[in-house]
Amino acid sequence: MVYKVIGLMSGSSLDGLDIVFVEIEEKGGNWSYQVLNAACMSFENDWKEQLKNAPLLGARELASLDALFGKYIGSQVNQFVERNALQYKVALIASHGHTVFHHPPHYTTQIGNGAFIAAETSLPVVSDLRTMDVAMGGQGAPIVPIGEQLLFPQYRYFLNIGGIANISYNGHTVYDAFDVCPANRVLNMLAEELGFSFDENGEIARKGNIIEGLLDQLNAQEYYWQTYPKSLANEFGTEVILPLIKSFKLDPRDALCTYVEHIAMQVSESVQQINRKRGVIHADNKMLVTGGGAFNHFLIERLSEHLNASNIIIEIPNRQTAEYKEAIIMGLLGILRWREEPTVLKTVTGAKEQSIGGALWMGKS
Repeated sequence: MVYKVIGLMSGSSLDGLDIVFVEIEEKGGNWSYQVLNAACMSFENDWKEQLKNAPLLGARELASLDALFGKYIGSQVNQFVERNALQYKVALIASHGHTVFHHPPHYTTQIGNGAFIAAETSLPVVSDLRTMDVAMGGQGAPIVPIGEQLLFPQYRYFLNIGGIANISYNGHTVYDAFDVCPANRVLNMLAEELGFSFDENGEIARKGNIIEGLLDQLNAQEYYWQTYPKSLANEFGTEVILPLIKSFKLDPRDALCTYVEHIAMQVSESVQQINRKRGVIHADNKMLVTGGGAFNHFLIERLSEHLNASNIIIEIPNRQTAEYKEAIIMGLLGILRWREEPTVLKTVTGAKEQSIGGALWMGKS
């Protein structure tokens, strides 16, 4: 069976809305994909500020923003469809939405109302992909591992470096995944102090120095000592990590350099935690690295250095997959929801049961 879908991802790094039009095929239980069109629709400053400040809103204002952001997403999809002449070619839209709150096991909130996307585009839309897992007692995150398992079975480890870095381990009979630490959201906010939206290739961080006192305090955060399943809210980066970094009153270059080292160390520790739990050393230790951080050359160098002891070989895929892997997988999750098949791995999230997550909005009768 072949499905042509649009996958949407709005990540916590606030760089923009990722849109992919992807052909996904299932044949005899094996899944494959081909990206036909892709774009990142950068957020204008007004939207960046609204999304950044969304956690501070009251209930009515947040409900209004949810609807407005849904209409905005729908309008961006319509532009994407028109620009690429995709009229009558798209069967389904799957939207992750933008995470405002994430506090399992109580609730998780992603705005970008699916009904408004469906009304704007007149296409079926799957949204709200995390809530059912949280209701089942799970973390509601990470949700991409089921897509990694189906679309990239040749890899042992997966690392996505977005606003938050998360790691997955494919043991074939077992699958582990969890959030590692805040990543690009913190790095970008530090780069903004020097007038840049992000640290291109990690060249600013490369010119800085590691401040050991700060590094020690970063690595001592309680979250890192918790066992998985576990997941992070965006506020951990903006309300805990960033104020800690700023309390040292550092040159931004030193802050960036130190935080890059922190990310590399926490990824390495996460790999070791998985290996200790599983008690196996594999010969095929390939790690697929995706997300915006895959293009931060300095960060990848530090990761390679730290992962060398675990015999991990980092692989960065073609640019489309590296940039849009999560949007591609959102498309797959939409298909699974449409087929009424599980959309998460309960062994990853800690839920009591597998669940079919996602609200389905038909768009037109």
